[in-house]
Amino acid sequence: MVRYLTRRFLQMILTLFIIATATFFLLSAVPGDPLTEKVQKLPPNIKAEMYKKYGYDRPVIERYVKSMTGIITRGDFGQSVIYPGQTMQSIIKEKLPVSARLGIQQVAVGVTLGLFLGIIAAMKRGTWLDYLIITCAMILISIPTLVCALLIQKYFAGNYFPIIGWPKGDDLWFGGWKYTILPTFAGCVGYIASYSRLMKTAMLDAVNQDYVLTARAKGLSEFRVVFRHVLRNSFIPIVTVLPVTIAFVITGSFFIERVFSIPGIGLYFIGAVTGRDVPIIMGETILLTAIYLAVIFFTDILYTIVDPRIRILGTKR
Repeated sequence: MVRYLTRRFLQMILTLFIIATATFFLLSAVPGDPLTEKVQKLPPNIKAEMYKKYGYDRPVIERYVKSMTGIITRGDFGQSVIYPGQTMQSIIKEKLPVSARLGIQQVAVGVTLGLFLGIIAAMKRGTWLDYLIITCAMILISIPTLVCALLIQKYFAGNYFPIIGWPKGDDLWFGGWKYTILPTFAGCVGYIASYSRLMKTAMLDAVNQDYVLTARAKGLSEFRVVFRHVLRNSFIPIVTVLPVTIAFVITGSFFIERVFSIPGIGLYFIGAVTGRDVPIIMGETILLTAIYLAVIFFTDILYTIVDPRIRILGTKR
């Protein structure tokens, strides 16, 4: 167990290093630099000072070594170029809770409704209710998040549902619900559609397994067969997909934050990519990668809880 955890941890560190390196050199390979537009009207001596301040007067390799040294030794990604005075640490501290609340609400609502509708579709297979749920799921999953957010903002906004703003201060986590309803619904539509289809498929696959036939042959009630055998084993595919959903919940909210003017980390990331702000892009890329790798790691452990036949080392009992 300890050997497995150590090996996975070292793999995560190596992956983060490779991704950080690739991100830096890919951004450096793009012609120009983020200071070009910012300093084009400044005097030559001020331009030189600006380039020196952010290190763009040095060769790429030297900038890479300095950047990686700061990240590894101090966790310092450097000062933002397009957001003066801001660093990755300050952005995470101020803006990540906003994106986290939005993402948590989207996953909680979307996955719960999706699983519930998937169970209904599987239990009512072949009926009008089944066809209605699956048809709606197919339509919803084909609508991009950005388009869905714009449509919801246009047709459902009103006095009670503001289209701009987000709770702050004491209301950051548990208040200002009217500001969160439309962004949450816009983001959870895709989860409802995908998880309802996935849950129905998983349940129909489990129904035809031998252990279900054996349970029915023993005389167990249909309720016990479904909820003790079918439903539990149907969650194995869900466990595979759910951690990835959680890992990418922040990135999935980027466009929603843009549409509803939510002051989360997504707004900063989009602005950083547009302005080629290397410190912020690297910081958020490494943050999202670390979240993804950590979630995948816990997924392996979660498998042993959902399916006791699977050991931590990946073999069957």
